[in-house]
Amino acid sequence: MTVNPIVAAIDGSAEALRAVGWAVSEAVLRDAPVRIVSATELPPRMAPRKGPHGGPSTVAEVVTAERDRALAAAAERATAIDPDLLVSTDALSGPVAQAVTDSGAGASMLVVGSRGAGAFAAMILGSVSRYAATHAACPVIVVRDDSTASRQGQVVVGVRDADCDATLTFAFEEAALHNASLLAVHAWQADDRDLLRNEGPVPGSDTGQARAARHLEGLLAGWREKYPGVAVSQEVVHGHPGRALAGLSARAGLVVLGRHHPHQGPGRVIHAALNHAHCPVATVPSPRAE
Repeated sequence: MTVNPIVAAIDGSAEALRAVGWAVSEAVLRDAPVRIVSATELPPRMAPRKGPHGGPSTVAEVVTAERDRALAAAAERATAIDPDLLVSTDALSGPVAQAVTDSGAGASMLVVGSRGAGAFAAMILGSVSRYAATHAACPVIVVRDDSTASRQGQVVVGVRDADCDATLTFAFEEAALHNASLLAVHAWQADDRDLLRNEGPVPGSDTGQARAARHLEGLLAGWREKYPGVAVSQEVVHGHPGRALAGLSARAGLVVLGRHHPHQGPGRVIHAALNHAHCPVATVPSPRAE
């Protein structure tokens, strides 16, 4: 059976190498190959010279050489972790954000660092990671530089509405693969207009809390049966979900969020998680977002 590759996008930074390590650990568990990619975007006047020459290197040649060295170092890191792992490298060209995002086509996941090296503007991955996390056709893992080296035994998944099958599938599979527990979190916020009309739950009220808890329990029922080996708990909080998830991420190994409409840009919850989470963040496209 063919297994889709795990793609790791790198830029030569230490954080990108940590992302490679994260991708390798996933590949080993899934028995999947790893494809390491790096992109450079060169203005037309900086195109590499063709043919032999003996003059000084152009800026374009220096940038390209740095990209190639970064790819070689990343591949060496991956094979050092697991010599039996099937690893390939790919030098991408064109607009960096789009090239990295497109590299996830057909992949089981795309792994990126949350910020880049900064040595060359064209190779900064941090500005790319946010775009990839909200536009790629596959799940995207953004690995933070302050992430712990190993999983802490818990996957936290944000549950927003009933259209969350892809998000829950990814979260439960991650928990099962890593023998981790799963915490499903639903944050609810009453609409101010409803409160003025005395309609809907009052913030902090038992009625609103219980209603949201029953809704979450119903959403999780089928998943508990499908993954009986995963210890599942749930938490309902009132307030901004991004802040709640960022706080819970301090004791988690992964936060999983769904995304729906990439053309509208990153949502507030994803934006908050990418900025403030203490662990890697996974964004999972729904079928409607692809």
